[in-house]
Amino acid sequence: MKPGGGAHEHGLLRSAGVVSAAVLLSRATGLVREIAMARLFGAGAVYDAFLTAFRIPNLTRNLFAEGALSSTFVPTITETLATGTVREADELARVVATAVALAAGAVCVAGIVFSPQLVDLLAPGFAQVPGKFALAVLLTRIMFPFLLLVALAAEAMAILNVRGRFGVPALASTFFNIGSVSSGLALGLTVGRRWPQGMIISMAAGVVVGGALQLGWQLPSLRRAGFSFRPRLDFAHPGLRRIARLMLPALIGNAALQINVMVISNLASGLTDAAGHTLNGPVSWLGYAFRFLQFPLGVFGAALASATLPAISRSAALGRMDEFRSTLAGSLRMALLLTIPSSVGLAVLGESMIGAVYQGGRFTAHDTHQTALALACYGAGLVGFAATKLLAPAFYALDDAWTPMAVSLASIAVNLPVAIALARGARMGHAGLALATSLVALSSAAALATALGRRIDGFEGHRLAMSAVKITLAAAAMGAVCRVSSAAIHAGIHGHRLPHLVDLGVSIPLGAGVFFVLARTLRVAELRTLEAACYTAVSHASRPEAGDPLARN
Repeated sequence: MKPGGGAHEHGLLRSAGVVSAAVLLSRATGLVREIAMARLFGAGAVYDAFLTAFRIPNLTRNLFAEGALSSTFVPTITETLATGTVREADELARVVATAVALAAGAVCVAGIVFSPQLVDLLAPGFAQVPGKFALAVLLTRIMFPFLLLVALAAEAMAILNVRGRFGVPALASTFFNIGSVSSGLALGLTVGRRWPQGMIISMAAGVVVGGALQLGWQLPSLRRAGFSFRPRLDFAHPGLRRIARLMLPALIGNAALQINVMVISNLASGLTDAAGHTLNGPVSWLGYAFRFLQFPLGVFGAALASATLPAISRSAALGRMDEFRSTLAGSLRMALLLTIPSSVGLAVLGESMIGAVYQGGRFTAHDTHQTALALACYGAGLVGFAATKLLAPAFYALDDAWTPMAVSLASIAVNLPVAIALARGARMGHAGLALATSLVALSSAAALATALGRRIDGFEGHRLAMSAVKITLAAAAMGAVCRVSSAAIHAGIHGHRLPHLVDLGVSIPLGAGVFFVLARTLRVAELRTLEAACYTAVSHASRPEAGDPLARN
């Protein structure tokens, strides 16, 4: 993106801004959900079982629905719309939805049947704690239908994004959070009282209700865009054949992070104390920290990726490679601007963030500290996580699913020995497991960037490197100032939650101001582009005829 940006760059950033605003609301409601879970269940055996049970269908969802399906479906339907008609695109959407329903339904049935084996694979240490394994199996079986609902929701989201409608699909997760918490609590406080562990079982049932709301919220917008999910079975459809051809390597290509998280969870479930006793807590600490990481990753990384993939897919379909290169390079530089300071902030202020949000009830100060350690280590890889969300789908837009697959396989092979070395060899425990995930994410992003640069004759590597250096310098100064501020506040103020709240209220604005001034002084071009896009968006929104972008979606 050129300094100041053009109409195309500003349009992309406005789309990303709509997604960011909606994702921000989604993450806020998600935090409410996490706070409720933390207060109800703390970080012990019951929540360990819930997290593991939810991770199994969620892993399948990330691999299949929101991973491989979206990555291969968006370029395919974009090409259909660019070279054909909406009617042809609707036919493709119906064929794909029918195939998705059949495949996801079969996976759900298999998952319910083989839940004991899946839990044993993911968390073998649970068998050492009485009742923990059986509870995880039961919760897994309750939550597996979530996969079918969210698979169709992911296709609806992809269609609306391709049609330039970003607000409604980005808000879908908000309806999941609200629906899962409200229905789970309603069940738990009524019929759930009759069963042992009735509250956690009710919260698991609430996940399925939330999945149904996530899909249902998008259907009216889908119909207004000219699409429907009426069944149509046609395995010979050329669009479906293309998606199927790319699906297997795309599944593996999207698997790295999820499989690595599964490996980390497996290792965490078997961590022991100095006496050799299995610890209750590491799985929950890592889970809370990873969920917290999703806030900046969703607001910045996923928002940019959602706006960028349809744009670069359209450029690739029309053979406009200069536009493809420029759009992707600009998005990567913008990702650096947003994620590098976020990573520093998570490391410096993570304990206050966790304490302010989660601490209370059964979530103790010890849990806050341990979760903050994991968050700092996860945050070190935030740039890698965000860059991968942009780079891997770019290969699918070029009809290449094999390169991301190769990088993914390499990362899976590296993750286990690195995780064991850090957690056990370096005696970092669960923090070492989180750091291993981050190191693998960073190396995978670097490998994808190198391979894609060769494929498209580079994407402004010198500008990317210069931006990274300038942003890192500004973020480092910001971190130093926040560190001093945070230490002074915690030394001068005592209490249960007050120091954390004051720290965030003072240090975040202070750090943001320092970063902004230094970034302007260092002439970070992306900051000027972001300012110009924000000014354009505000000016557009202030006009009476402009309307609300979320309402139009």
